[in-house]
Amino acid sequence: MITRFLSEPHGEETGALLEKLSALTPREREVVTLVALGKSNQEIAAELAVSTVTVKTHVNRAMAKLGTRDRAQLVIHAYEAGLVRPGWGTSQASP
Repeated sequence: MITRFLSEPHGEETGALLEKLSALTPREREVVTLVALGKSNQEIAAELAVSTVTVKTHVNRAMAKLGTRDRAQLVIHAYEAGLVRPGWGTSQASP
């Protein structure tokens, strides 16, 4: 059901979201993608060779720019905008 929802166009909602995404820096976009893939702040920090404080800053700035309330909503926006797709990163998932 989620896969079907994500594959359907959402008209103006998607257009507005894509416009908001354009306000993200490349690093913020990268961090949002990694968050959407289920990575923790510690995992993202290790992958990007930055501190967890820096990751938190990127997450908070992205959330402010996208108007999201929490990390879960940030993940939803990432999927709706096509930054990630269902099944991406599953081979890297921790048990």
